[in-house]
Amino acid sequence: MKYRVTLVESEDGWAVWCDDMPGCCSQGATREEAIANIRE
Repeated sequence: MKYRVTLVESEDGWAVWCDDMPGCCSQGATREEAIANIRE
């Protein structure tokens, strides 16, 4: 399944979360790392 995620850049890296799945969130130093982490 595919879900839409929201990515936000901050001073510490990237935050990512899925609005369709409450509590599903992650982060990463780079955009690519954050996306890889949320997929897990």
